[in-house]
Amino acid sequence: MRLLGPLLALLISLTGCATASGQAQRRIALSFDDVPRHAGAFFTPDERAAELIAALRRARVRQAGFFVTTGNLQGPHGVGGEARIAAYVRAGHVIANHSLSHLWLSRTPVEDYVADIDRAEEWLRGRPGYRPWFRFPFLDEGGRDAARRDAVRAALAERGLRNAYVTIDNYDWHLDSIASQARRDGKAMDMDALRHLYVETLVDTAGFYDRIAVETLGRSPAHVLLLHETDLAALFVDDLVAGFRAAGWEIIAIDEAYRDPIAASEPDTWFLGEGRVSALAHMRGRQPRSLVHPRTDEAVLSRLFEERVLRRASTP
Repeated sequence: MRLLGPLLALLISLTGCATASGQAQRRIALSFDDVPRHAGAFFTPDERAAELIAALRRARVRQAGFFVTTGNLQGPHGVGGEARIAAYVRAGHVIANHSLSHLWLSRTPVEDYVADIDRAEEWLRGRPGYRPWFRFPFLDEGGRDAARRDAVRAALAERGLRNAYVTIDNYDWHLDSIASQARRDGKAMDMDALRHLYVETLVDTAGFYDRIAVETLGRSPAHVLLLHETDLAALFVDDLVAGFRAAGWEIIAIDEAYRDPIAASEPDTWFLGEGRVSALAHMRGRQPRSLVHPRTDEAVLSRLFEERVLRRASTP
């Protein structure tokens, strides 16, 4: 773990240390979408999976969730993907359904969308580490079309599949995308600054959604963090875990997280794309603008990356 002391102090000041204040320790599980994901600019897909497994082991994360988009196995970056997925399971992690084709529900007929889920289930069901969970691509449960949303919810229930919601949304995928592009372009990057930006963004975002949860529910639920199978995750996930622990969080198994009481609720709202905590808060009357973290914005992250990762690297 390579986090510097000043960053840990910053993270604690940003999020507040729950254990120090006598409150129950906040809990969070890690999950990774879009497996097997396309290559970045730092690792081959095989290297990335090996690095990610090693980093999770170093960080003592006993069980994360890997959500498989089975159609990715058919693309050029899917070569070896089945073996990588099996390696995640051997390392103690679990796998679940993230669809065949990664479709937007709001743009897809219900029958086609459900058929896409079924085709992914054909590949997944019965494999070691399988969990009967489905995570909506883009966290899109149909937008403002409640009939479409409810039809898919009913289809999932008929198939014995649970909604694998998240409570903490973020744009880790965008940081990975701009960092990979900078590396391909041969730009100098301050990798320590990138690490700090990655960890700071995710830990602060988690604190933001936990505060909303406490205000809405009167307690801190077991959280589920949305991540993606990216090169930055492989590079920095052990630092991320250190940052969470320094800020008073306990890393828990995703099986435990989905036993939280909020797993039984299906929020009756169109505002679902920021995760379950924001959806529940919206049902209680909170305005959407107050439920979106400032860094779930590509322009904001791009500006911070330019200022802190690129400019610092180019300054003598």
